[in-house]
Amino acid sequence: MASYRDNIAIAGRTVGKGAPVFVIAEIGNTHEGSFGQAQALIATAVEAGADAVKLQLHIADAETTHDAPFPPYFHPRESRQGYYRRIAFDRSQYRELREFAASLGSILLVSAFSSEAVELLESLDIPGYKIPSGEVTNLPYIDYIAGLKKPILLSSGMSSWGELDQAVETILRHHDQLILLQCTSLYPCPAERVGLNVLGEMRTRYGQPVGLSDHTLTSSAALAAVTLGACVIEKHFTLSRKMYGPDPPFSQEPPQFKEMVSGIREIENALRHPINKDDLNQVKEMKAIFEKSIVAARDIPEGIVLQTEDLTTKKPGTGLPPRRMQEIIGRRTACPIAKNTILSESHLA
Repeated sequence: MASYRDNIAIAGRTVGKGAPVFVIAEIGNTHEGSFGQAQALIATAVEAGADAVKLQLHIADAETTHDAPFPPYFHPRESRQGYYRRIAFDRSQYRELREFAASLGSILLVSAFSSEAVELLESLDIPGYKIPSGEVTNLPYIDYIAGLKKPILLSSGMSSWGELDQAVETILRHHDQLILLQCTSLYPCPAERVGLNVLGEMRTRYGQPVGLSDHTLTSSAALAAVTLGACVIEKHFTLSRKMYGPDPPFSQEPPQFKEMVSGIREIENALRHPINKDDLNQVKEMKAIFEKSIVAARDIPEGIVLQTEDLTTKKPGTGLPPRRMQEIIGRRTACPIAKNTILSESHLA
């Protein structure tokens, strides 16, 4: 569909090949409508290493009918519209949260679930859009967002290849500032359904950078995805898994999140530094200590032809190496050699 693209820019930050993995803390609606809680979540996520924090913007009347069901893992005592109204922030609050995130050196991203939500975010100059998995088949919505010419993160949690093809084609008609996120819309997602294989398939199929939106309970999938080329990792974030709401039970608490980010940074550092297996300078001292040399197995007189039983191998590796054993057997000694002496060429005629 497109020539290969290595990276995109989000709020002036390069995301993709050659850049640090872009780690997003998905806060979603975990703030439960508390502005102070939202600030605490943002600050704690940034402290734990998040490059960006993400909220969700739901406008009840624009997004859902009154009797639309909740996902099966959440059973609130209110309607879906009522829930969205209760947790909503107004325009000025979103602006303040964007500025708050920026003051901490982070980027605020927001998933919009309706065109009306996109319009509100445009008034706040949000730097890019995350298209949620449930909107992939909503091509008019995708066309509208893509027409804004801003970077897009496209999640794929409940889409077939054919559905993704249509969504990607719609975006690429406008621009190629696109990253595709492998995702499986199970909460929590078991390891066998993560789909790490899809990362490479997406990269080959669409020629765009790829990442992982991870719903598992641990960091293993995220770390594995980085080794497979993921340039974005999105992970649900909460202050406590005991908090109310649909997301906290499968979100990471600050210590886990911080450990995940640390692991990502360690992996990307390793990937940035390929080694030459023939360059042994840094292990030269260790080779001398741990490898072995050819050693006299007994006291050996001068002038005899060396036999197998005359020789053995022992540490350290400072003399003739064991690989030369067959070459040394059959040679004549140039002088007496005491037992446990490390052989050198001077011992041989």
